[in-house]
Amino acid sequence: MKILKYLLAIALLVGGFFLGTAWKTTKGNNEDENLKEVKALQVKTSIETSESSEDDIDAVGGFKLTKDEKSVIKLFEKRAPSTVFINTSTYERDYWTRDVTEIPRGSGTGFIWDKEGHIITNYHVVQGADRAKVTLSDQTTWDAKMVGFEPGKDLAVLKLETPSDQLKPIPLGESENLKVGQFVFAIGNPFGLDQTLTTGVISALGREIASVSGAPIRDVIQTDAAINPGNSGGPLLNSSGQLIGVNTAIYSPSGAYAGIGFSIPVDVVKWAVPQLIEHGRIMRPTLGVELARNNITRRLGIEGVLVLNVFEGSAAAKAGIVPTVRNRKGEIEIGDIITGIDNDDIKTHGDLSLALEKYKPGDTVTIRIFRGEQGLIIPLVLDAAR
Repeated sequence: MKILKYLLAIALLVGGFFLGTAWKTTKGNNEDENLKEVKALQVKTSIETSESSEDDIDAVGGFKLTKDEKSVIKLFEKRAPSTVFINTSTYERDYWTRDVTEIPRGSGTGFIWDKEGHIITNYHVVQGADRAKVTLSDQTTWDAKMVGFEPGKDLAVLKLETPSDQLKPIPLGESENLKVGQFVFAIGNPFGLDQTLTTGVISALGREIASVSGAPIRDVIQTDAAINPGNSGGPLLNSSGQLIGVNTAIYSPSGAYAGIGFSIPVDVVKWAVPQLIEHGRIMRPTLGVELARNNITRRLGIEGVLVLNVFEGSAAAKAGIVPTVRNRKGEIEIGDIITGIDNDDIKTHGDLSLALEKYKPGDTVTIRIFRGEQGLIIPLVLDAAR
């Protein structure tokens, strides 16, 4: 009986030993597998973190970029290829030798309008030039021909004969619903120093500046984004990278940037550029009258614009507009004084020009006039300006 007990105890000890060894082996195998999985996960996480870090750091300084910084960088990288450098020159003939010399005239910025090669810039950038060259972002330079210009809006259109795959037009936004305080971005190419970016906000809306021709440009965008002289003609963008204006001028007594820049609103650009491309000029309607200068009407105490002459066969002549004349006694008889067109009040030549921009030749408008002491409303069919 004792022998059986000893044998049973030995069997239990041996069985326990083998069971413990098997459990330890299994546990070790499981731990190895778990360790392998943990290490693999750590390696994967390390790679992902490294890749993420490469996106989030500056390649030079190793500093992390903010979300806003990355958005601005992305905007610039997408729109910079749409901005071009414009260099102009004139030809002069030597009086004695009759040799022709090409003389540099000026430079400025422009941007790509469409895949057909049209380039938009300021009129004052190309004013008086005999030749214009356009350098794209890939540093290729192309001769450009003048398609059309409008001094009264300080806009000009050039055209390149270049493959369309080199052209990246800027998408158009709207300027009607802009807000003061909205972030804006100005891209330029001053003096051929490659594309530059300046940032700021819309400082004011509804400003008025004088164009090259002296005609007023209304509803201009004022911004504190730096618009240096070499940036003229470049795009003003919203935070989505859409065109909202064409940079045109700075306010500065010294000629250097002083924190106030102006841009022609894109709604004006969208109205003017198609006409410049198709006709080479803006097809304005006209009344067919000659008007007295503003200083004369002010001196006479007249509220409105005074009609000096009515051209024969014009819209005004057909409508019965009366000009200013001298009677038999040599006395001046004041003609009709135009005070309004439809819902627009007219006080100056500029008011009249801006009011007519809303219409096209053939449209019928109502002209409000004073004839003597009598106020009249006259329907008139607008002519095409020649």
